Amino acid sequence: MELHSDPDRLLPVDPRTRDIARGLYESVADLPIISPHGHVDPGLLLDDEAFPNPTELLLRYDHYVTRLLHASGIPLNELSIPDRSGGAPTADPRAAWRRFCENWHLFSGTASGYWLRHEFTELFGLTEQPDASNADAIYDRIQEVLERDSFRPRALFDEFGIEFLATTDDPLDDLAPHQALAADPSFTGRVAPTFRPDAYLNPANPAFVGNIERLAAWSGSAVDDYAGYISALEERRAHFVANGAVSADHGVLQPLTYDLDASDAAALFARAVRGELTDAESTVFQGHMLLESARMSVEDGLVMTVHPGVYRNHSGATFDQFGPDTGHDIPVATTYVDALRPLLQRYGNIPDFHLVLFSVDETSYSREIAPLAGFYQSLYIGAPWWFLDAPDAVLRFRAAVTETAGFYRSSGFIDDTRAFLSIPARHDMSRRLDSAFLARLVAEGRIDEPMARKIAHDLVDAQPRKVFKL
Repeated sequence: MELHSDPDRLLPVDPRTRDIARGLYESVADLPIISPHGHVDPGLLLDDEAFPNPTELLLRYDHYVTRLLHASGIPLNELSIPDRSGGAPTADPRAAWRRFCENWHLFSGTASGYWLRHEFTELFGLTEQPDASNADAIYDRIQEVLERDSFRPRALFDEFGIEFLATTDDPLDDLAPHQALAADPSFTGRVAPTFRPDAYLNPANPAFVGNIERLAAWSGSAVDDYAGYISALEERRAHFVANGAVSADHGVLQPLTYDLDASDAAALFARAVRGELTDAESTVFQGHMLLESARMSVEDGLVMTVHPGVYRNHSGATFDQFGPDTGHDIPVATTYVDALRPLLQRYGNIPDFHLVLFSVDETSYSREIAPLAGFYQSLYIGAPWWFLDAPDAVLRFRAAVTETAGFYRSSGFIDDTRAFLSIPARHDMSRRLDSAFLARLVAEGRIDEPMARKIAHDLVDAQPRKVFKL
């Protein structure tokens, strides 16, 4: 079967509306990519080595792909994901690729299938649908492309038109790759770290005590010294700011905030590092630290992004055998109005403080997030991510938030990906969908076409620059 990308993909079916959308899309299609939240390893660009093979690049680390294959009965070790215990043999890359191609049909209609189709046709020039009969030929074709100098990470960074790329980094990271990239005159892009302190703020995290011990050793304070802990976090944030960071990212189950006085917080912290907190107390301390993180953002200027609502490592057996980020993180219902009120009471109308709220619970967009963003000066609506960064969900998002908060209380698109090659596919998808949504408003006489063109441009360029202070 033929594999191709329709030039009008994702645009409206109605001919008149499609014509309007096509014009809007063409006006933004070639604008630079601004990627203020993602998970690409900065070492990829620093080392600039050839990608090893198709499976390593496109399959093994993409849990959008591996989770659906696993659901269809294919063990993860057969997808080249190693067993942490060493108890099960790991398929070689070509064998794993065959399993993927045999099951290509499973991705029809999915976001991951859409992005992979874009990569296959636009980057590798494939013209046939993957299947069992051509798996080896496709593998060899992609491998041949991967070996070209023009397909090294830095060359692709330029070809993709990436102007700004944010990574996600541990608070104690020395940020040496970022420093080396910034000092390299042969690399002209901007790659910034992002401060991600979750495992230092949540006592329920298995790594919490070890992380606090490392932080205390770095700062020279006692492990149970709450004031030293707060000071050390502030100093690590300053290190990130000095190395180009623009944001601090917080992944929480629920966006709860608690306003504790310093003595109560110190007492909880001292017990936390001894492993003595109950689950309820851990939740309170983490909520207090989310509020403290907002205070720090007010003071140091880092944009505060909050990514809540994901039950991590839902399958205990899979986590034990294969580890995290292997496809079994599941969305949960999320609420914001009561949870964030202590934070918004303090900082919600400080214009220089930027708080970006994300969600994988789309029922919260029209009920809570858009109304909050429609009042609080500091609060912006994060783009659909993870399970919602899919065509129909993106259009539902625009419909859910626009009538209440408009376009200019949103963050602009974020790709939130480890899959470097999918970055242009994801941003192109967003530009097409926003053009489609705007075209409908034009066709219905709700806005005029010049305004739609301005909005389309601003959603790609001006808005993410504003929200992330670029």
